[in-house]
Amino acid sequence: MNKQDLVEAVSKELGTSKAGGERAVNAVLCGITKGVKKDKSVQLIGFGTFSVKKRKARTARNPQTGDTIKVKASRTVGFKVGKKFKEMV
Repeated sequence: MNKQDLVEAVSKELGTSKAGGERAVNAVLCGITKGVKKDKSVQLIGFGTFSVKKRKARTARNPQTGDTIKVKASRTVGFKVGKKFKEMV
């Protein structure tokens, strides 16, 4: 399922037009993005938790040349699946 499929499913569930479904999906995604940026975590009970994760600096190998390179420390967003969602899948 891609974003367009999700928009169609939401619009059908809400009984609105595709434009209304798209606004709803975009609002949820925007809310999650802002929540993670502000609070470093967004927890949706039964679905899962989006949170900021820190990656340590490390050395890696370039697969094309075989050279060793240094990768800087960085941050990324992780997702931990909720119990109910995990049981459904």
